Amino acid sequence: MLELIAKRFKNIPSPVDFWSLRLVEDRRQRLGVRQDVLQPITNHHGLGAYITVMDQGGLGYAATSDLSTTGLAEAFRRAMTWAKRTANTSLLSPEHITWPHQSGQYRTPVEQSWESLNLNAKIELLQDTCRRLKITDAIVDWLATLSYRASEVLFLTSAGAEITQSFYYLMPELKAVAHGGSETQIRSYGYDHARQGGLEHLDRLRFFDAPKRVAEEALQLLLAPNCPSGQMDLLLLPEQMMLQIHESIGHPLELDRILGDERNYAGSSFVTLDMFGTYPYGSTLLNVTFDPRCAAQLASYRFDDEGSLAEHTYVIRKGILKRPLGGVISQNRANLSGVANARACNWNRPPIDRMANLNLEPGDSTLEQLISQVEHGVLMDTNRSWSIDDSRNKFQFGCEYGRLIRNGELQEVVKNPNYRGISATFWRALSGVGDIGTVELMGTLNCGKGEPNQAIYVGHASPACLFTAVDVFGGV
Repeated sequence: MLELIAKRFKNIPSPVDFWSLRLVEDRRQRLGVRQDVLQPITNHHGLGAYITVMDQGGLGYAATSDLSTTGLAEAFRRAMTWAKRTANTSLLSPEHITWPHQSGQYRTPVEQSWESLNLNAKIELLQDTCRRLKITDAIVDWLATLSYRASEVLFLTSAGAEITQSFYYLMPELKAVAHGGSETQIRSYGYDHARQGGLEHLDRLRFFDAPKRVAEEALQLLLAPNCPSGQMDLLLLPEQMMLQIHESIGHPLELDRILGDERNYAGSSFVTLDMFGTYPYGSTLLNVTFDPRCAAQLASYRFDDEGSLAEHTYVIRKGILKRPLGGVISQNRANLSGVANARACNWNRPPIDRMANLNLEPGDSTLEQLISQVEHGVLMDTNRSWSIDDSRNKFQFGCEYGRLIRNGELQEVVKNPNYRGISATFWRALSGVGDIGTVELMGTLNCGKGEPNQAIYVGHASPACLFTAVDVFGGV
């Protein structure tokens, strides 16, 4: 289908300096069972084209779901019109941009396809999983879902690039809500463990074994005391490290945000252009990479949506800030090297600077060794709430689950654990980094940015991490 559409487009006269065509076909399905009742099944199918034109110093875009020759020609005409309008008002000179011209392919490795189980079999698995969340009457709401997405992308340019990429995603989720008296607590699992791949990940995530643990931990929280308040050591497990990396490293390093493009919507950044190469973002234990190579992570790919080849790159090394998260256009504007992270959520959105797989590299401490270093502190897991200012600096995060640590040993469960800090100094308090055995592949499905808004998939792999002298507080 996409090849046929591309053939139609190539037959349209294109008297411009440069053009690109991005075709996207997107299919999704969501299955859910809540309180043992099958929820309405949702299905989605989208197909469309996004056209970029550069001509005589101007840059224009247009998108269309009319993929006939006439529809494509009209979209191309609109893109040319916008290129003419912007010729004298651009922030940069597009003719000086060296657009990528590589060709290649990428396909998510899949061992067990979504279609290998029929619809009834998947529903029966979910129904059984959901039932096992209801271990007592104190569990008042319980949910099990499975979602799937398949995206086929074809990218062509007048410079000769021809890129095909096929992505397959699996998104499981469990949730148990416990209630007693005036107290309600939630424990969840799976949503932040979404992966590229197929049904094989359900066993690797032990999804079908998790309901009992999730429900029991929700009940534990009902009876637990509030997290104490004060300055203490903080041990974050990967499910919360995912959010910490995302909000206080990923967003501040997006180059278009640093340049001011997102100021009136998603905010700006405390990071400035002169910090790269010298700024001590964290302790020497902090090593963060942009890494599109891990096939199972949510944001793995070979090329971004402007055709740039994606490569493993350090953005922070031994605590020092090295490079921003910026694609070809932002790199030219800032005169800085970036990464291949110009990404669009679908065919009807422009590529902008986004996180992809942004990972914190493992250290050499086991989880037990990290715990043993703590005289007075708390372990926190799974994000429940987040708040951060519009420069991505001052933050306050809450977690679902906590356990106190005293004299190097895990102690009682505590509820409503929260902590606050400042991005510019928080990472300098990093005092321990877990080894590869503590690493989990995490990610989020709803990173929002851009006008019009784009919700995109982002991957974060992280070990457990220990921070010293953090401001911790409990709920009320």
